[in-house]
Amino acid sequence: MTRVPQHIAIIMDGNGRWATERNKPRSYGHQAGVETVRRITSECVRLGVKYLTLYTFSTENWNRPSDEIAALMGLVLTSLEDEIFMKNNVRFRVIGDIARLPLEVQQKLHETEQHTAGNDAMTMVVALSYSARWEITQAMRDIIVSHQAEGSEPIRQEDITEELVNSHMQTRFMPDPDLLIRTGGELRISNYLLWQIAYSELYFCDTYWPDFSEQDLHKAIESFQSRQRRFGKTEKQVENENK
Repeated sequence: MTRVPQHIAIIMDGNGRWATERNKPRSYGHQAGVETVRRITSECVRLGVKYLTLYTFSTENWNRPSDEIAALMGLVLTSLEDEIFMKNNVRFRVIGDIARLPLEVQQKLHETEQHTAGNDAMTMVVALSYSARWEITQAMRDIIVSHQAEGSEPIRQEDITEELVNSHMQTRFMPDPDLLIRTGGELRISNYLLWQIAYSELYFCDTYWPDFSEQDLHKAIESFQSRQRRFGKTEKQVENENK
């Protein structure tokens, strides 16, 4: 497969509805979703994707029933196994308001990041206790704090540039997503990577995340490959550049 997106971001939606349709508790759907993560991770590595960012738990998800949150936190602990990362030479990183997570989850995330730091086939980024509005707000605060720490004059309007803002985003270590996939049939972004997906190609499908297969991933990539990414330029300009 040629012209594979270097960075794919996924909103893994539909776990709860998948379980409900099978008369199972919602946690059953989240468990099934972990198996899909393993399969899609392996396939992304095989295809040559360099970054895979997964929307795992949003800041809004803290409003869910406490038993479901507890089950999700437990699932984070049990699913961060070395096999999925070491077998595929995948580095693990996490973005989000990690301080809100249980201490044992924070420790497990930190250990996994450290243990996989040398892997270089692909980087899997988990967005956990994350929302785009939180990230952008935090970036603004960090800019002010870092400026004050340097003992400089109050920050000026002209000092605020895209490059400065981007340097304070949690995703500053990786390129913006080329392709954003949302499963589960919903047609919205749900507060995910709003700064970073300004020029991402969007792909929505009805398939619930537990049923999302390697073939479904291929369809999303093929849709991406059929599009011309112009970034504000004309179609003719892009064609001339590609000659």
